[in-house]
Amino acid sequence: MEKDEIHLRRLPAAAPWGPHAGSEFHGVDFLPEDLNEAPEETGMRVNKKYSCLPAEEKGIHIINIRAIEDIGYDQHESTLLNSLSKNPDADCKYGLYFRDGKRKVDYILVYHYKKSSAGRTLTRRVHHNDSSARSTKQDQPLPGKGVQLEMGESEPHVDYHEDDKRFRREEYEGNLVEAGLELERDEDTKIHGIGFVKIHAPWNVLCREAEFLKLKMPTKKMYHINQTHGLLKKINSVIQKITEPIQPKVAEHKPQTVKRLSYPFSREKQHLFDLSDRDSFFDSKTRSTIVYEILKRTTCTKAKYSMGITSLLANGVYSAAYPLHDGDYEGENVEPNDRKLLCEEWASYGVFYKYQPIDLVRKYFGEKIGLYFAWLGVYTQMLIPASIVGIIVFLYGCATVDENIPSMEMCDQRNNITMCPLCDRTCSYWKMSSACATARASHLFDNPATVFFSVFMALWAATFMEHWKRKQMRLNYRWDLTGFEEEEEAVKDHPRAEYEAKVLEKSLRKEHKHKETDKEKLTWKDRFPAYLTNFVGIIFMVGLTFAIVFGVIIYRISTAAALAISSTPSGRSSVRVTVTATAVIINLVVIIILDEVYGCIARWLTQIEVPKTDKNFEERLIFKAFLLKFVNAYTPIFYVAFFKGRFVGRPGDYVYIFHSFRMEECAPGGCLMELCIQLSIIMLGKQLIQNNLFEIGIPKMKKFIRYMKLKRRRSLDHEEHMKKKQRYEVDYNLEPFAGLTPEYMEMIIQFGFVTLFVASFPLAPLFALLNNIIEIRLDAKKFVTELRRPVAVRAKDIGIWYNILRGIGKLAVIINAFVISFTSDFIPRLVYLYMYSENGTMHGFVNHTLSSFNVSDFQAGTAPNDPMDLGYEVQICRYKDYREPPWSENKYDISKDFWAVLAARLAFVIVFQNLVMFMSDFVDWIIPDIPKDISQQIHKEKVLMVEVFMREEQGKLQMLETWKDKDKKKGENCNNHSPRLSRSHSGSLSSCHSYPLDV
Repeated sequence: MEKDEIHLRRLPAAAPWGPHAGSEFHGVDFLPEDLNEAPEETGMRVNKKYSCLPAEEKGIHIINIRAIEDIGYDQHESTLLNSLSKNPDADCKYGLYFRDGKRKVDYILVYHYKKSSAGRTLTRRVHHNDSSARSTKQDQPLPGKGVQLEMGESEPHVDYHEDDKRFRREEYEGNLVEAGLELERDEDTKIHGIGFVKIHAPWNVLCREAEFLKLKMPTKKMYHINQTHGLLKKINSVIQKITEPIQPKVAEHKPQTVKRLSYPFSREKQHLFDLSDRDSFFDSKTRSTIVYEILKRTTCTKAKYSMGITSLLANGVYSAAYPLHDGDYEGENVEPNDRKLLCEEWASYGVFYKYQPIDLVRKYFGEKIGLYFAWLGVYTQMLIPASIVGIIVFLYGCATVDENIPSMEMCDQRNNITMCPLCDRTCSYWKMSSACATARASHLFDNPATVFFSVFMALWAATFMEHWKRKQMRLNYRWDLTGFEEEEEAVKDHPRAEYEAKVLEKSLRKEHKHKETDKEKLTWKDRFPAYLTNFVGIIFMVGLTFAIVFGVIIYRISTAAALAISSTPSGRSSVRVTVTATAVIINLVVIIILDEVYGCIARWLTQIEVPKTDKNFEERLIFKAFLLKFVNAYTPIFYVAFFKGRFVGRPGDYVYIFHSFRMEECAPGGCLMELCIQLSIIMLGKQLIQNNLFEIGIPKMKKFIRYMKLKRRRSLDHEEHMKKKQRYEVDYNLEPFAGLTPEYMEMIIQFGFVTLFVASFPLAPLFALLNNIIEIRLDAKKFVTELRRPVAVRAKDIGIWYNILRGIGKLAVIINAFVISFTSDFIPRLVYLYMYSENGTMHGFVNHTLSSFNVSDFQAGTAPNDPMDLGYEVQICRYKDYREPPWSENKYDISKDFWAVLAARLAFVIVFQNLVMFMSDFVDWIIPDIPKDISQQIHKEKVLMVEVFMREEQGKLQMLETWKDKDKKKGENCNNHSPRLSRSHSGSLSSCHSYPLDV
């Protein structure tokens, strides 16, 4: 027992108590949450400010009844943690309001408590302040719930850990009340062992915090938005009529001709704002944001450890904290609300063809989530032209496949080109015509239009970034976020719970060593072990990815060798496709598994760094997760694009791994077809399995498990569970919001697939478009129906993601230049056409790219076991490379054709990269970041605001001058009175002298 605590005792009803004889209850600060659990051990502190309760309220559990003079309510409605009455659900709209049906619930705190099965849940009620209760003495015993403990009774077991949590909650909630918030507790819920604390922010607290946070609120002043004139106006009206069927039926989405002037809220200038309806002036998003800011900075202290809401959540004092949804989104008798409207006009697959109601999304979820969906919408719209051009390029390949001379030569049976074995001993000679299908398929993606498409996509990426910047500025203007950077500096981020704990640990360690400690903070020395772990961990993870890719390479080589032994010609012809497809599926499974693993590892590595603020934590987490997932997703593709077939050697002198496995080589038609297969399967597989199946399937599974548990409970207590749940109970069963990082990450990886290797897969934008049409509605449905409502966060841009997108766009230019130059046969064809072709056509190109090998030059033990497999004896076989023939002086050395092609490849990379970079920068320069009309509107707002304040000052001066003139005239009239008149009109004189001079 602490000194300021007293034991709970049962007093006779007739026992007099202080000045209120016959009244069994007096004001208390904190009482036990369950008197049946530990009535003796848990003490109650008496507070002189608290009210007393009348005698008829026997057995009521009072917590934190405190008189607050400035809460903005009547003194008869004291602020306290109270409980539910028996059946006022209609008044409180099933948990959206306090039990009085007037005060709206702005935030919910959830905690676990141990509940005795023998006793019923205790209730709390609102009671009036009574100043006479302040005379209560701390050494007087307090009456209890009716549980009488004799002196000789043995005390039950005490759970000190639960008591510690309870006292921390009590202190924290008391501090919240001191901050001006109003609280109401409910433990009589359908979820056993779970208690809810409902929080309401009164008007004066909202005003105070809005001024502190510098929230821009609409003023009374309205102005007309500049409208287009002439031809542009007609074009806009035509576009509006055409697009009317695809516009959401939401008031916020309609084009506005007038806009309210916004200004950072100030209590001294409340007359500027439209306060005709105070209940709707601060919407639910703003109210929850304000309450969350108070929760973050309010602390409770225990052993010098200052704990805010983040620390309390991390330590299990509270199990959850969240704002409420506006109401139900489905049902016949559901009242209209923003959530229901979002579900109908946004979070439904039936409206996939409509624009998103971004303004309503922002109004409900806040600017940060609104910007994510706005960016996703812009990205999806920009994929439409990219998809159309990609389809045209693909159709061009299909239309010209029969006119492609190299593939026709490879398929011509009359050429009778005998190719060298693909492996030693077990592999035999084979005909080039057996690779006809691969060669024809390669032309679909390896044709002159591919180069054009690569240039187009590079410019597309630059245009997309510029278009998004302009869209972002329009949203900033519409959402009153202009000048938000200064406001961000004004409101600093609160330290994270883990950071505070580390600082406490460091300060206690110094105190233990008898050192004087100032305000401690973590230095690089404190974080050095974490930095070292991060470096080693990331290197290990990258090495693990490379090792897995190397293992898949070994699988491909060994499987290809095993299948090549097959005696059937059809089996040999399908070896390459079989090996490529199975290897890509293995890669896909590994990528999906490692993606989840790397996400957890990136979070753990960031946690041990102990970043100070949530913003620092998020940026470091994004960097690590993106690095690991980028390497994981693209390493197999990089191998096929740039390394496969580069280090194979030649027949008779092949390059081996571990002296057993020969390095892979590309098909006669090139590696671009294999790159296309690799890219398409990984991209489509990730989108179908990871992005859609997991996002749909896992929440459905969790929902089904919760339903089964609930069904089992209902069978035990049917009557209790037949009652309709309160809003906060329903929201508690939803999944907590985990942030936007996973949502952004999957889109950024997809953006990489669309831009980095688009030269090998022109249909990538089309598949990305189809995925995103589903993704938008899937994410919307998840946010509206399956997640707890997140706290609205202000943001003016998408943050670090923009820099990542810009970096990927620049990298895409370089990678596509190398893909076209080194992976495809585009450059060798150009070199042959302009340097070696005799008639200016591509006839003879295939023969030009093949070198000759004399089978007598096979090293011992490397020649085929069955040299007569083709039915005749082979003397000379061919292989794809630029080498001197066996009859040359420097046989099998690299030929001059190789150096000519290499020089052309490098020249193309340099020219392509610089030309496309220049064109991208030109697009960036020619398109202004801020639309002209928006810059004019922002300037107009500033001028109007100056005018408003000038008029206000002029009005004050005119009023002051008027009062002074009246006072001056009154004084002159008084001074001009004669003494006789003054004596006869003493009343007038007295009125002159009593006129107030100080206005």
